[in-house]
Amino acid sequence: MILALPRRRLLGGVALAPLAAPALGQAPWPAGQTIAVVVPYAPGGASDVVARLVTQALTERLGVTAVMDHKPGASTTLAARLVARAKPDGLTLLLGTIATFTLAPIAFRNPGFDPLADFAHISLACETIQLLVAHPRWTGLEALLAAARTRPGALSYATWGVGTTAHLPMLDLLDRTGTDMLHVPYNGSPPAMTDTIAGRTDCMFALLAACKGHLEGGRLRPLAVPTPQRPAPLPDVPTFAELGIPDFVYTGWYGVQAPAGTPEPVQARIAGALAAHLAEPKVQKFMAGQGLGPSVMGCDAAIARIRRELPLHRTLMVRAGLQPE
Repeated sequence: MILALPRRRLLGGVALAPLAAPALGQAPWPAGQTIAVVVPYAPGGASDVVARLVTQALTERLGVTAVMDHKPGASTTLAARLVARAKPDGLTLLLGTIATFTLAPIAFRNPGFDPLADFAHISLACETIQLLVAHPRWTGLEALLAAARTRPGALSYATWGVGTTAHLPMLDLLDRTGTDMLHVPYNGSPPAMTDTIAGRTDCMFALLAACKGHLEGGRLRPLAVPTPQRPAPLPDVPTFAELGIPDFVYTGWYGVQAPAGTPEPVQARIAGALAAHLAEPKVQKFMAGQGLGPSVMGCDAAIARIRRELPLHRTLMVRAGLQPE
């Protein structure tokens, strides 16, 4: 079973884990200080949407100034190393991702940090909803898999790179269904999607935020979603379980981390501000429109998720024949 996520209100609303006291009392940050939320990607991507939600939560609910600080590079490990080595005073936070904490530690022999010991995992923030999409010539998942079984290796799937969150779930799907397709990796999601739209590749796992316009325009066909229930933005797209592939659950995520040793009262105030902000109906509506789903919140949920995903991703990477760099 891959990434069997907690089902408690996963995509229908924010499920809040108990957050440590104290609540939003006196601010532990000196007046005039700025909280930097380090973003491990270049400006302008989907990560900016989540980072903006985090900075808004901190600015509006804690009475401090919070800003985004983009530090792309080295498959998100540059930003992670920077935060891991920062002073643990609550002024330097990381917008962590599934790639940072459950892929990079496996893909690199020495990523420069320990994904658990070097960080205070304050909370998960949201899920990234993704789905299997195909060129419109494929009428559904059954037709695609039937053709793949008839002609092993003749059909192809696109990804934005080897060992990515587009590649690993496809490996698992092929293994579960006894099918074989040609992997065509691209340098990023846009060219992978362009070739799938053009029919040069047959299908791919894509983030809803990236492919929504193509789905609405009929340029891509949605086949299935790897979520426990149909997410609100995709009420007409079946889950893999509905199509006879049970327990196939795979979503990416964003979280908020601080350097290890950050005082617990500081962590609690950040977690409380984030949870309250993301629970607002208007914020949830905005997130749904961006292809983001609420997540189970809190430190315990974040740590449990990382501990669950690390061995699962390691297994899939070994299956793909990938060696740490």
